[in-house]
Amino acid sequence: MGKKVNFLVISALAIIALLFSTEYKVEGDLELLDSGDTSWMLVASAFVLLMTPGLAFFYGGMVNKRNIISTMLQSFVALGVVSILWVIFGFSLAFGESIGGIIGNPLTYFNFKNVGLAPNTDFAPTIPFLLFAFFQLKFAIITPALITGSFAERIRFRSYILFITLFSVFIYSPLAHMTWHPDGLFRNWGVLDFAGGTVVHMSAGIAALAGAVFLGKRKNKSHDPANVPFIILGTGLLWFGWFGFNAGSSLGANADAVIAFANTNIASAAGMITWIFYDRFQNRKMSAIGACIGAIVGLVAITPAAGFVTLGQSIFIGFIAALTSNFAIRFKNKSELDDTLDVFPSHGIGGIVGMLLTAVFAKNVGLIYGQTQTFLYHLLALVIVSVFCFAGSWFLYFVVNKIIPLRVTEDQEIRGLDASQHGENF
Repeated sequence: MGKKVNFLVISALAIIALLFSTEYKVEGDLELLDSGDTSWMLVASAFVLLMTPGLAFFYGGMVNKRNIISTMLQSFVALGVVSILWVIFGFSLAFGESIGGIIGNPLTYFNFKNVGLAPNTDFAPTIPFLLFAFFQLKFAIITPALITGSFAERIRFRSYILFITLFSVFIYSPLAHMTWHPDGLFRNWGVLDFAGGTVVHMSAGIAALAGAVFLGKRKNKSHDPANVPFIILGTGLLWFGWFGFNAGSSLGANADAVIAFANTNIASAAGMITWIFYDRFQNRKMSAIGACIGAIVGLVAITPAAGFVTLGQSIFIGFIAALTSNFAIRFKNKSELDDTLDVFPSHGIGGIVGMLLTAVFAKNVGLIYGQTQTFLYHLLALVIVSVFCFAGSWFLYFVVNKIIPLRVTEDQEIRGLDASQHGENF
């Protein structure tokens, strides 16, 4: 019965897309298009898409050998699921006509209606609106994929697909709207998120925490990473793609892109070096895994601040985020929480640190410039986002679990998800 329902849902989506499809519109002032900006944003969009396969390698190398394929596929399948949702109504929920500053009207850009080749000056005045929509899609794809590390090695694949569908609609889209839409609630408060510290990393990290709490511990909580070279490769791909993630968020080939590019590189470097030397200070080995996690945490923390701070401040942000996340992981390891791949300590805590330090250092409006309003609104947004993401995600896990059980059986977990869920082996 479940197989028939799945097929009918996919068939219905395909028919809806066909019936309501429109040609790419060219109405509007095409003279506003800037070839340099358009070229850069095409490249940046491709960079950000590459981050999701990079994440697959990063996570895949960390799990045990029986779960590599399943873990990697959980990231990779988001490329398909979220892309279709985004075109039909996800983009409209995030960037459509504002409803109370909370969410967009799903009919504004339903099935990409009115998403054409001319620029939309409300969002990006020098590139095609269609390109802006697809650049934003890449952020929507990687966000639910980030969550998968928290419940790796124990989630049913079909349940996961249903969860990321609901998460994209009810958690990601409202956050993107509130933060990045010109009429969004957080944006009108002056909350700064240059490239997704709040929308992507905090939401994913906090949803990961809810998932780890809801699903409970694995039968075998400890394991050795299956493939450290995969982790290094994944980190390299993520670091490379992050230049598109942050510098692309300038929405043009301009000075802001250069600033964000430089800050991205230096914060990641600071995070990496801080992590491995702090480990050595604590009489732990300077490991490849530690270097990779430190680099990622630095990237996470600089994301909201990338276009607003100096190089020196970027180094400090990477330094503080690495120390904080390192401590959070050690604390988590002593607790009963089974966040398999440390998604909350890395992305959740890293995102929170980045969000707060953005309000401290942001040019002209930060705390160091004597301005308190931005910092206070960031604190308020932090509380709202944390409660919304944790409670909302927990409720979505509950709903999905009622429809399709989230956890695999004990026998399937012992056999490994590669064999039990996909009939494949590494």
